[in-house]
Formats: sequence, C-alpha cells, structure tokens
Amino acid sequence: MENVIQIFRLSDQNDLPADGAVLKEQPSYGPSLSAHRTSQYTIYVDLPDNDEAMILVHGYLGHRILVSKKVAAYLRKLELKRPPRPLYGEWQDDFEFQGEPEKPTDETFQQLVHYGFLTKRTSDEELAFFKRYVEVKRRKSSMNMPRYLFMPTYDCNLRCPYCFQDHMRKEPSFKKFLKLMDKETVDRIFASMPLIEEKHGFELSEERQHRHISFFGGEPLLKANRDIISYIMDKAKTLSSASFSATSNGTELEFYHDLLGKDGISEIQITLDGKPEEHDKRRIYPDGSGSFAKIASNIDLALSKGVFINVRVNVDYGNINDLPELSSFIHSKKWHEKANFGAYLAPIHALNDNTDKEQCMTTLKLNKEMETMRVQHPQTALFSVDGDKMRNQAIGIFKNPEKASSGIKTNYCAAHDRMYLFDALADIYACWEKTGDKNIRIGTVDKYAGLMFFNEQEKNWRSRSVVSNSVCSQCRYALHCGGGCAVYASEKTGTLHSNYCDGYGKRFRASVAEAYIKTREDMLVVS
Repeated sequence: MENVIQIFRLSDQNDLPADGAVLKEQPSYGPSLSAHRTSQYTIYVDLPDNDEAMILVHGYLGHRILVSKKVAAYLRKLELKRPPRPLYGEWQDDFEFQGEPEKPTDETFQQLVHYGFLTKRTSDEELAFFKRYVEVKRRKSSMNMPRYLFMPTYDCNLRCPYCFQDHMRKEPSFKKFLKLMDKETVDRIFASMPLIEEKHGFELSEERQHRHISFFGGEPLLKANRDIISYIMDKAKTLSSASFSATSNGTELEFYHDLLGKDGISEIQITLDGKPEEHDKRRIYPDGSGSFAKIASNIDLALSKGVFINVRVNVDYGNINDLPELSSFIHSKKWHEKANFGAYLAPIHALNDNTDKEQCMTTLKLNKEMETMRVQHPQTALFSVDGDKMRNQAIGIFKNPEKASSGIKTNYCAAHDRMYLFDALADIYACWEKTGDKNIRIGTVDKYAGLMFFNEQEKNWRSRSVVSNSVCSQCRYALHCGGGCAVYASEKTGTLHSNYCDGYGKRFRASVAEAYIKTREDMLVVS
C-alpha cells in the first residue's frame, strides 16, 4: 500500500487558501520557503485495524486524507519542529514510523501540497496565517444572536457537596446574593437587550429577532420564584418571539406545570447522581434527606408535558459503578423510549474544598470506563459521553465533508463571545461557573445609568481564544478543542488565557479512527 488512498474533500466555499493564495489584507502571510515542509497543524490518526495506512487531518483546513504509513512517515520527517508542551495536561507523540521514510510519487506529493499538508510557508508565516484566520472566524462567530441566561436567585433548596456555589448558602457575607430578582430589574434587563444586540450586529426588526432565554441558578425553578419566572417569560414574549430552557434540580417542578411545554419552558437539564441510595447522599436537602424520588416524579410530569428532559449524571469514582442500576431504573420508567428524553455523563471537577480530587476522573478516563461498562452492561448505552459526541461529529464530516467547518471552534464556549448571564442584582457575567463576584462581572444594568460594561473584565473573557496563548496557537488540535474550559484552566494556572487539554489529542484521534471504521464502506476510493 502506498501513496494517497482516499480523500475526504471539503467544498470550495469552506476551503481556506493554501500556498497559492493568501488573505488579501495580509499578503506577507504568503510562502517564502524554497522547499516544502510539513504543516505544523497536521494530525496523524492511527487506525486500530490497519497496520499499513492512517488518516491525516489538517488542523485548520479540515481536510482528511487516508494515506500509507510511508507517506505519513515522510511528512513526519519534514516537520521542522514539534508543538510546545501544554502548560496543563499532556499528550504523547501520536505517530512513530519504524524504518526509513521514502518520498512519495509526484502525484501524491502534489495532492499533499494541494490539501495543505505540505507548505512553503515558514513556521512563523503559518502561525501568523493561522492567527489571522482565527480572528476572522471569531469576528464572524460573534455576529450571532446573544445567548441570554437569567439567574433569578443564587439561593437553592439543596446542599450538594460538590456545588461550586456551595459557599454562597453558608457564608453570611453572601446573604445579599440570595435575594430574588424583582420586576423592576427584569424590565431594566430587557431594556438593555437591544443595546447588547447592536454589539453583535442585530436589531429587532419588523420581523422581530428570536430570543432564547435560559434559566439558571442557584435553583431557578423554586416555588418562591414562580411569579418572577412567569413575568420574565411574559415580558420576553411581548417584545419578540421567544423560547425557554432551564437548568434545574427538578425538586419543585410541579409548581411550574402550566409553564412547561412547547410554548413555555421546553427543555430542562436535571441531575440524577446515580442509583437512588447514592443520589440521596449527594443531592440532599439542608436536613440531609434525599431528593431522588421527588425528582423522578417531576421528570415524569415534565415528559408528559412534552418537555425535552436531558438528565445529567455527575460522575466520579464513587458512583460510576451505580450506572447499571440507574440505567435499569430509567428502563423501568421507559424514559429512554421517549423522543423527548436524553441522558449524559459528566466528570465531576474539584471546584470547592468539599470535593475529593482523588475521586475525580478525567474525560478521557470516563470515556474508557464507559467502553468497558457498555460491554458488560449494555443498558448503560443510554448514557452518552463526550467520546460519543466527538465520534458522531467525525462520522458526519466523513459522510458530508462540506460540513467540516461546522466543527471548528475558535474558542471553547459562548462565554468568550456572546453569553450574557444576568443575576438578581442586575450584574452581568460571561460564565455561569464564575458568578457572584463583582470583581469578575463584565457589566451591570444600573438603575440610573443603564447598561454599563467593565472594559477590563469584558476584554479578559471575550478575548480568550485559541490564539490568546502561545501553547494553543501552535497546537494541531486548537480549532477542534477551542483551548478547553477557561475556568478549569484558571484553576490550574491562575489565568483564563491558558489551556486545559484534558487528554483532548487522544480523544480526537480515537473519535476520528472510530468514525472512519464505521463509515469507510461508503467512502469514494481515489486512486
């Protein structure tokens, strides 16, 4: 086996210019080398059932090519330098070839040039081109409708030990944050939205832009919050078309029965942390009693109203072995048979002193554990993990290469371009995991001055991208992982502008390999 075997080509409109063209406003990004070198953004993907071939993925052009390992070895040989080691997390060299690489045929060589795997740009020129491309994509991404979250209160009726807001319910200095949002504050927030939307290139035209509003807490759907939640929803509907979702513990959902459904709160994320006995040790009321039975009853209610229920299971080494029993419970309720039900697993992160770091697992470890568990307990397949999402996205790209750009991420999440979270004090935050601290708010809706942004904090959050730190900007995987979660990165390094890898390279290569194996029978073979 030799040369290029298969090409999974992007459509022309999603292609980036290769060496023959440059961004018009930056002609200095053009190639200046006399001989080709391998793009530093080439990703090598081993195939577990194939000793002779592997997939190449171009990190920013998006092309995927199946080549012989001799061709891959030739490219590896022409790499001038390896990417820097990450500040947090690590990866291993993902491909080593035994033997002496050979130069491919002229036809293969030209294909490698055409698809960007070989370039005459220097490393610095390619890095400059990459940074410019990211900034162009970032500007385009920021010109989307803002994402609005209302936090009607920081108060909560549960005392989950791993909660990152746990201190707010225990320390007297945070008592003022436990107030409930009032109608006057809601009115001020809605009055500020057109100004926010102008920042993103939107105006409420005659057609009236659609606004999606999500409720977060604390616990947003407490019985005590019912009137203000209803007021927010009515206000939103009078000003534009609107839809609603919530992240809720689900314990007092029965008080919202008439607000649930297609025209009301249509999607809710609710947490169940293992089998009933384990859940009732973790998601507890202040008196120590458990909440599983109440939540399960309200899931039944919401499903009957047509609400899409996304059950989240926060997993660590202490409850992962409960998943077979929890999945059996879900099967007994027949939730998994409903189109408006889903369930996924998320690893617990130690974001407070109550969480044992030794009990926490990485995303990669959770993926591996579930591979084994699904074989031993097939019913646990109803729980999705990060690896499933990555594999399904890769399958979609193999089947429809023209959609490859849909997976490009110049930043990790909307906290870095267009998320606005309003709390009961009318303060504005960029991320729901960093709230309740006036020193990190990005703005406020003042009673007298109206909408105000705090430039330093807003810039700190909104400027984070895969090119705002030197490690990510030189990483092959940058536009696929988006630099990782800024909050988790800052917990490790003290700054938002650092990387959080979480084994991403290994997870990406595994997902591409699995996706190719599942779809290769449908692929067009290019000789």
